[in-house]
Amino acid sequence: MRALLQFSKAVDWLNGQIGKHAIWLILASTVISGVNAIVRKLFNVSSNAYLEVQWYLFAASFLLAAGYTLLCNEHVRIDVVSSRLSKRAQIWADILGFAFFLTPICLAVLWYGIPFFLQGWQSGETSSNAGGLIRWPVYAMIPLGFTLLLLQGWSELIKRIAFLKGLIADPTLKRVEKTAEEELAESIRRLAESQTTTKAS
Repeated sequence: MRALLQFSKAVDWLNGQIGKHAIWLILASTVISGVNAIVRKLFNVSSNAYLEVQWYLFAASFLLAAGYTLLCNEHVRIDVVSSRLSKRAQIWADILGFAFFLTPICLAVLWYGIPFFLQGWQSGETSSNAGGLIRWPVYAMIPLGFTLLLLQGWSELIKRIAFLKGLIADPTLKRVEKTAEEELAESIRRLAESQTTTKAS
């Protein structure tokens, strides 16, 4: 079990790093959208490539961050049902869900998604729109995103079993982390307190 928990920890770290940086894809998509709108209005110049890269980035952001969302326990749940169950029953429901629903679905998507990506890559398929982009980069997000989601599902499965064995704390508790705004406010408060202390001394 110790080796499985080490695997789970590695998967959590991987998806944690990817999830924290996926937000930049949303920013890039937003900036491209804004610049495209300004250029189109001011200079009457545009390209389908700008429109397509926006949904490429958007698709990449939610596919790559799906595992991170599961790590943070933020996927949609039917809380009105699960909240009435005991903690042990909730854990068993998660175990059954990860083993018999999430895993087969991810494997099915990978079964069809990998050949789909390889076909697009080998053929050099491009968008049918004028000035459109090649398609294989966005096709690659399908197997990559579902691989990360599958790995995270297995990580969560391991943690649920370890919890039932009494080896770890409850993995279903959401992590409460300070937002960037809260951290900034905290650093400003500490700076003000240190300046006040310095002046007083």
